[in-house]
Order: sequence, then structure tokens, then C-alpha cells
Amino acid sequence: MKIKAFHAYDIRGKYNVDFDKEIVYKVGYFLPELLGAKSVAVGRDMRVSSEEIHQYLLKGITDAGADVYDLGLATTPYVYYATAAKGFKASVQITASHNPKSDNGLKVSRENALPVGYDTGLGTIERWIIEGKEISPKEKKGVVYPLDIRDEYISFQRQYLGSLEGLNIAIDLSNGASALFVKELFGEDVHYLCDQMDGNFPCHEPNPLVAENREVLRSYLLENKCDIGVIYDGDADRVMFLDEKGRFISPDLMIALMGQFFVYGVGTSAAAAVRREIMKGNDGFKIDALQDIRSSKAIGEYLATMGVTINTWKVGRAFAAPRLRDIDGLFGGELAGHYYFKDFYYSDSGIMASLIILDIVAELHRRGEQVSELIDQIEKYYNSGEINFKIDRKQEAMDAVRDYFLSQQEAVAQYDFDGYRVEFQDWWFNIRPSNTEPYLRFLCEASTQELLQEKVSKVREIIESLS
Repeated sequence: MKIKAFHAYDIRGKYNVDFDKEIVYKVGYFLPELLGAKSVAVGRDMRVSSEEIHQYLLKGITDAGADVYDLGLATTPYVYYATAAKGFKASVQITASHNPKSDNGLKVSRENALPVGYDTGLGTIERWIIEGKEISPKEKKGVVYPLDIRDEYISFQRQYLGSLEGLNIAIDLSNGASALFVKELFGEDVHYLCDQMDGNFPCHEPNPLVAENREVLRSYLLENKCDIGVIYDGDADRVMFLDEKGRFISPDLMIALMGQFFVYGVGTSAAAAVRREIMKGNDGFKIDALQDIRSSKAIGEYLATMGVTINTWKVGRAFAAPRLRDIDGLFGGELAGHYYFKDFYYSDSGIMASLIILDIVAELHRRGEQVSELIDQIEKYYNSGEINFKIDRKQEAMDAVRDYFLSQQEAVAQYDFDGYRVEFQDWWFNIRPSNTEPYLRFLCEASTQELLQEKVSKVREIIESLS
């Protein structure tokens, strides 16, 4: 038996289908024991089901004898900040992030805002629930305290806000939790779209990776001749961008662009000034950054010219955040639009990422450079995008694809976690299994469109022969 909502990174699914209030209560009850926590910080997004989940989660935590510090309506990064800055050993954000309105979930963190994934604790809670571990509400129940650190959090974020003068910006808030902070940070000289929090997501679903969900922003940007478009997901842990031509910028390329801030201190923010001071006279200063296994080869090549070493790792916050900490990296990101920062407790924040990137873009814009030109300097390869193959024999197919290409050409680099990533002189690929569905996800890049099509066609042929 398995509870469908328990995944590698979090607990998430259709509420009252994949999980319900009883499961939420039990998660709350077992969490203090799992993490050795006497108190738990809790936040929630604006989804219709979040209030009920909040009620049962708090009852579970307090029945276990632990206190709750209730952050109220919150973005996911706000909960991460509260966890680390205020020294909580456990926290939960109630959210389904970018999922449809019918979904909800729980993102769990431990001390220092380190993520709790399936292999680091969620699997244990699932097992306790399935096995019927005893629940005996404590005679002395925990107490619920409101916790408002909004001003402190805004002040922290303002370090990264530079002058955006001269930059025409459109921001789509996806009717999500980013509305709690974005307007206060960016002010009135920005075009805001879908800016009212609404758990029914009337404008569009809160997943910016889907092209149709970016159409409101794209149309507005082109009509109003904006220099850049910004779009957050439902809980503001992710952010994505459109250039002045309305073209979607692959999120991994922004990892490279952020090198301008971390190496050269480009921008007018207080944080940029600090970076310039740190790097002054430090030609041998070592900087490590992080990318996921699906990220463009162009990122590492671009950052290498700045002296930055790119590290490749597994997909997902449960893996990325601890890895950035392990390598003592300054920043990193993923193809899905998550960006991680050492100065944000190695956690991801869509708003912080947008502050840094818009400061860079505004500064370079004042020097006469458009966003599309900046990206063209980074993007060097033709990309297939992620292709899904439905197949039950996933490992066999992965091995067949890898072995075929290794027999044809000598690899310059190989990675065997999260599936396989194999790099050759003029192209590379990643093939990885879905954690929850009978799919293989394939992505590749090549130096020419013809070479790209040739490799994709060959992969289709190999996988179809095993289907």
C-alpha cells in the first residue's frame, strides 16, 4: 500500500482524492517526533482547500504537544526564511505550488530550511500512517501563536532591489501568493497582471512552464512594448521570464545571467555593491554554482569565462538545496525555474531571483543592451525541450539509449544520477525516469538543428523498439 500524495520532494495531489484531512492530521501529529521539534512554523497559500488543511495540520501538531507559530498567508520562500532566520527545527508550507486548483499539498522543511523529501523523512511518516502507528493526543496540548515577520522579510529582500528606471516591466502574479510582497517591493511603475490572490486561478493555471499560461503576459508585453516580462508560479518559489520580443527564456539560462551579479556585482542594489566590494582584488576568488542535470551546456561555458565552476546535480529542491550547501556554492538553479542562493539559506526564492535578474537587466539596458541580446550571448545550442516517452521498461530503455550512443562516439563527460547525462563534443543528452508515471523524459542539445533532429529520431527509434 502507498499513499498517492507522497512524492520525492513533498506531499502533493488532488485534495480529498490523493490525500485528505485525516492524513493531514496524522502528518501534523507525527512531524514533531520525526524532526525532534517542540515548535513548528506553518504557512499557507490562498488555495480554496488551504484553510481546511491548515485547521487539521495545526490540530495534529498541537495534539502531539508541539506549539505552532502561524505565519498565515505566505509564499513558500517566506516560510523558508522564517524557518532558518528564527531557528525552527520544523516548518510546513501548505501549497500545491504550480499545480491546478483542485490540488494541494505540504512542503516540509527541517532546521536551517533544509528540505524534507521522501528519503529524508516523508517516507517514514507515510510508513507510520500505513502501519497505524499509535496516535494518542497529549494531555498538555501545544499552543498556536501568530508570527508576523513581514517587515523583516521585506527589508531582507530590499537589499536586492536596484533602480529599475528606464525599464518597462510587466509582471504576471498568476493570482498567486507572490501578490503578498511583489507590489510593495517593485512599486507602482510596473505593469501588474493577474495580481489578485485567488485560489481558483481565474486568469490561468499557475504553471509558467506551460505556454498557454504565459499568453496573458506575452500579449500584454507585446502590446505595451515592455522590455521584459516576469511570471511567478502559485507559491512564488519559481519565476520565469519573457524577452522584449515575447519569447520565453529557458529558465536555466538565467543561472548564467546571474553570474553578472555574483562575479561583477552588476546592478545598483545594495547587494550588488557588496558583491563588487567582495570581489575587488580577488581575481583568484573561487565561486561554485549549481545546475540540474537537464540544464544547457551553454551555462557552464558562459560562467567558465567568469571563473565560475558549474556543478551538475539531481532535479528538485530536496536534492538541490542540500547540494548547494555541500559545495558551499553561491547560487544555482533548475530548468523548472527554481533559483537557490547561499544568502537565502541555500533555499529557492522566485522573488529574490527576479530582484537580482531585473537589477542586472536594468543596468545593462541603460548601457543599450536588450534582454534578447543578453540571452543570445549565452544560448549557443539547439534544444529539443523535454520529450516524454510512455514505456514500462524504463531502465532497459535508458540503458539502450546510453549504450548505443557510447558505442558511436567517445563521451567527454558522463553522469549516472537522475538517469543518465552523457556529453559529447557537439551534443549531449539526458534521459531520466519519472518518479510517479510510466514515462521516460528525454532532452538533448546539439550544435546544429540537423544534428539535433538526427539524435532525437534515433532515440525515438530505440525506445519504440522496446515499447
